[in-house]
Amino acid sequence: MTDHERAAFERLLKIARNDTGQSRRVAAFILAWWNAASLGGFDLADLFSVDHAIAADMGTMFICLGRQSEAFYPEEYQTEIEALIEAWRPEIWAASQD
Repeated sequence: MTDHERAAFERLLKIARNDTGQSRRVAAFILAWWNAASLGGFDLADLFSVDHAIAADMGTMFICLGRQSEAFYPEEYQTEIEALIEAWRPEIWAASQD
């Protein structure tokens, strides 16, 4: 990730930690990247429901992912992403702790 992309991703993580409609959409975006099969996908129409700055940060991450020659996951943010799973997908988090 470039510094610009890292800053965009960190802004998205910060937003996803809140409890708003935009936060829910941002969390879905991040969690779909982490593991869409188990955490759910991301509806592109949700871009219409977030502020332009948030949509731009999501776009930055789409560009980042599109540039990769193989699968890339933000593993250095695993702790933060696990906190999002616990907050936004509590049933999945609980099952993973058994």
